[in-house]
Amino acid sequence: MTESYEMYLETILILSGENNKVRSIDIAKKMKFSRASVSVAIHKLENNKYLKINDDDTITLLKKGMDIATKIYERHTVISQLLMSIGVNEKTAAKDACKIEHDISEETFNCIKQTIINHKELQRK
Repeated sequence: MTESYEMYLETILILSGENNKVRSIDIAKKMKFSRASVSVAIHKLENNKYLKINDDDTITLLKKGMDIATKIYERHTVISQLLMSIGVNEKTAAKDACKIEHDISEETFNCIKQTIINHKELQRK
């Protein structure tokens, strides 16, 4: 799974939360890619059973695709929170998290996630 395909899956997940029906044009607009590029990628992801293109041309993540999309989106969210907690502005934090989320090890991510959880618990006390 390449970073690019992870981004497609994450984008589909985000768009599906904003509106129930996700189409290739929605993905192209969100990612600022051409419709042709999106079409090629979406068909490759469908061929590898990460998503399904429905009869009405909407796109649905299959379990395999949903698992990856959820993992990447969680990484994005947690890393963004960490960066903002140390003073990085929201826009920069989101942009940097987008770069980090694909390359960070599972061990490092889990430690960051636990640190965020512990920090939030301390703030509640």
